[in-house]
Amino acid sequence: MVNVKRLPLPLIETYEWQYEGACMGADSEVFFSPEAERGAKRARREENAKKVCFTCPVIDRCRQHALTVQEPYGVWGGMTESERAALVRQPIAS
Repeated sequence: MVNVKRLPLPLIETYEWQYEGACMGADSEVFFSPEAERGAKRARREENAKKVCFTCPVIDRCRQHALTVQEPYGVWGGMTESERAALVRQPIAS
């Protein structure tokens, strides 16, 4: 579950970038896996979602949002759940 304390304030200005997303109006099943989806089927769905993301004018903003709030599900900003989790777990270089 998303820790709501990490979510930005519920201001329209905070979220209006989403209206510019290439995913706007797309079926959410492209970006979020059905329960128990695994293997090649999941990989194909995620690759198709990433193709949409890579055409998106707000991909960087979307990715930053997902990393900041640690979105636990779906493809956001061209990154899967596991890719985001791996990035969050990386130690900060000093």
